[in-house]
Amino acid sequence: MEKLTLSSRIKAINYSFSGTMGVYANDFKGNTIEMHADECFETASCIKVPILATLLRRVHEGKINLKDKISYTQENYVNGSGILRALSMGLELSILDFATLMIIVSDNIATNTLIELLGIDTVNETCEMLGLKVTRLHNKIDFEAYRQLGTTTPREYAKIFELAYEKKLWNAELSDVFVEILKKQHYNTMLTKDLTPYYFNSEDTGDEELISIASKSGSMDACRNDGGIFYTPYGGYAITILTKEFRDPLYYSEHESYQFGPKVSRLILDHYLSLEGSF
Repeated sequence: MEKLTLSSRIKAINYSFSGTMGVYANDFKGNTIEMHADECFETASCIKVPILATLLRRVHEGKINLKDKISYTQENYVNGSGILRALSMGLELSILDFATLMIIVSDNIATNTLIELLGIDTVNETCEMLGLKVTRLHNKIDFEAYRQLGTTTPREYAKIFELAYEKKLWNAELSDVFVEILKKQHYNTMLTKDLTPYYFNSEDTGDEELISIASKSGSMDACRNDGGIFYTPYGGYAITILTKEFRDPLYYSEHESYQFGPKVSRLILDHYLSLEGSF
């Protein structure tokens, strides 16, 4: 085995993982961590990040106002994650509210409503504009009709977070809108499960907040994914962890992806902090 570099330690963590894990991280100081970084993975709900980027692009172009109201209809109804399926059909909310629900509770009805508003081709056009060659939205969310939702690579998924961190996702204001929505995300097990709780809740003790994260995860039978931006006192870094080809398709908190992925995230954060802001 090579010397105990960060990359070799990540490989050691994943030695017993039955599937394939793709990792990409960028410390914005010229250093990256890459493992299967250009391999294609199913996105699951991670495709909601390019959808959000597309919505903000249309805002930037003056085609959409986030304050405008829309409603969801029967054709956009779907089971799965989210809360709109438990509320009244035809509920009217602002476009920003739909976008927020799509990200923070991964609401599938909100997602389909925005896909209908934007168009699949427009989302994929955005991916092209951002230089993403593999990342694509293939279908609306319909578990009975389609087996595939989207595709991406660890590097390409991170690219959107990199642009937002550098305030280049259309402009500084829209980059901030993007980050603030993702900071409210409820499901970030892959990135945070093994981290010290104090890092994220230190302000509850009267101390200043040490670390925050803007992220979006996604899970289907074929994958368990997460990605986002870590903000620390030493600066920030973008990270994506995508998994596929594991033995067990069942959904539960102790799935092996949620055992190995969080260990990788913890290793990367500890390494970044120990070097005071770099890899």
